[in-house]
Amino acid sequence: MSDHDLEDPADRLETIDGAGTAEPADAPSIDEGRYLYCLVRTDGDADLETTGVDGEPVSVVVADGIGAVVHACDGVYDSGDLAQIRRWLVRHQTVVDEAGQAFGTPIPFQFDTILRGDDDGLREWLREERGILERALDGLAGHWEYRVEVVEIDPVDDAALIERDDRLRELDERIDDAEDGTAFLLEKQFDQRLTELRAARRESVTADLRERLAAEAREVHALERSPSAQLSDDVAGSSAGAGDSKADDGETLARLTLLAHEDDEGAIGSVLDDVAATDGLEVRFTGPWPPYTFAPELGSDGDGTDGEHTNPNL
Repeated sequence: MSDHDLEDPADRLETIDGAGTAEPADAPSIDEGRYLYCLVRTDGDADLETTGVDGEPVSVVVADGIGAVVHACDGVYDSGDLAQIRRWLVRHQTVVDEAGQAFGTPIPFQFDTILRGDDDGLREWLREERGILERALDGLAGHWEYRVEVVEIDPVDDAALIERDDRLRELDERIDDAEDGTAFLLEKQFDQRLTELRAARRESVTADLRERLAAEAREVHALERSPSAQLSDDVAGSSAGAGDSKADDGETLARLTLLAHEDDEGAIGSVLDDVAATDGLEVRFTGPWPPYTFAPELGSDGDGTDGEHTNPNL
């Protein structure tokens, strides 16, 4: 690294914004670098027998008990081919998953995070940021991410809601007897009331489940019910259709992600078994996964971390 002694090590760590969207000519120039997959706890000569993005050989660079899973690179990964980008992203997360199986809970980096320099420069960065990195690794040790989706297989139809709700029943009766203009306004009120009732039910299911899971997990967060097509949802086993709140065989009532210790997986499963025992509800539970959503983001500012969570949509 030609300017090795002139840079702050944290400044050499770059998360490349807009990966897969920039024209190759606009991509940052890197003479030599290390593409970062994740950090793990390991001593001595560690190794991970797998291939990385674009088939690159993966190595584990270790300093003072902290290992960085990397491959050598001389540029960023940008392409106008969405299928190619997806292959890179899948491979990135596959390496992180394999590192977690081999070494325990990893701290994953975002796709296209690169440290300028060689292995010696990477070891220097690991040593200089050791305090931050050790706290992050120790804090997540033994903890994994789990995804939960509650689906109503046979959603309640409008007729059932009308029967249960006085306001809906009143509006329905008034619409039948109203003139066209008035009926149009009443129908809008009717549709709004239907939307409110369905939303209230989803919120109730989500809040109740979140409270029950919070007793067993360290963190619980609600996810969007209608996710865009996202890699992290593929990896974490989401079955909700992109951009549609209704799964192929029902309506999604709640989607949650949680961080929990591996020893608490059974207790979480028991909570979900109780929910699944409710007629008409199906629970989809996936994991354990590396903590994609909960790991601290490293390399965004001078202290090596900005306290935010890593992007869950790698």
